[in-house]
Amino acid sequence: MSAFVLAASFGVHADVISGKVVRVADGDTITVLDANLQQHKIRLAGIDAPERRQAFGQRSREFLASMVAAQQVDVETEKTDKYGRSVGKVILEGRDVNLAVVAAGLAWHYKEYENEQTPSDRMLYASAEQEARRFRRGLWLDNAPEAPWDWRHSGR
Repeated sequence: MSAFVLAASFGVHADVISGKVVRVADGDTITVLDANLQQHKIRLAGIDAPERRQAFGQRSREFLASMVAAQQVDVETEKTDKYGRSVGKVILEGRDVNLAVVAAGLAWHYKEYENEQTPSDRMLYASAEQEARRFRRGLWLDNAPEAPWDWRHSGR
């Protein structure tokens, strides 16, 4: 690991929520039940998946569910969003689930919040999106996929 990556990871304090995924609401939101039987709504950091009623929304939710439903995960979280959800990176058996959704072409790298990511994650997520676009995976099969933030702002 480079000195830069090590330096970037120090000074970053992330809380970790560990538990079983008991609900997958959509392609970027899950609910985790911890050992104390407390439920935590989690918004996957660094990504934005299509909304449920949007093209590829159901497919994105199904892909995420196929990975994490009923699985034990760790969530590295540093903030809470305006809806009270913990925002974090979901880790399943050492694998970055958020990154996997982007790589499958079922979410965008959420550039509006990329400054909240580590430099290495920022680079990985951007690269995964570029590769998904190049190989026309998932929503990139569409010639002009509508970003979820545009879809939400259009009032649909």
